[in-house]
Amino acid sequence: MTIDQLDARLIALLAAEPRLGVLECSRRLGVARGTAQARLDRLSARGVITGFGPEVAPSALGYGVTAFVTLQIRQISGHVPVADQLAGIPEVLEVHTITGDDDMHCRVVARSNADLQRVIDLIVDVRGVVRTSTVIALDTPVPYRVLPLVADVPRREKG
Repeated sequence: MTIDQLDARLIALLAAEPRLGVLECSRRLGVARGTAQARLDRLSARGVITGFGPEVAPSALGYGVTAFVTLQIRQISGHVPVADQLAGIPEVLEVHTITGDDDMHCRVVARSNADLQRVIDLIVDVRGVVRTSTVIALDTPVPYRVLPLVADVPRREKG
């Protein structure tokens, strides 16, 4: 699935000002309201735009520690049962299956380093987890982002 320059401009506009309505987006982009709505619907249906909710900072909720936990799991049961159990731990924000010596990588949050031990204990108790390794994030100099990929669309169309 590729996006064109108009899609990229619409995504960038909504990323910068997520509370804009379709009418205002169409006005700023210089296209008909129906065009903006159709583009937005298509981008959503194809999974390019995955949400419109607010982004919440875990630190603002009291979770000041971010850590990455790598898991080795029992290969007999596979990753789905483990992922399902991890999803039941509120402090587990993301789980990815990975290649290499380990099997899964999780981004977790905790209220303190001591609380992180509690979260790790919950993860270790998950049936199918054999071993974990944890690193604590000290800072986030480049937060999660995708807009540079969207901004690259005009260059790809010309090249």
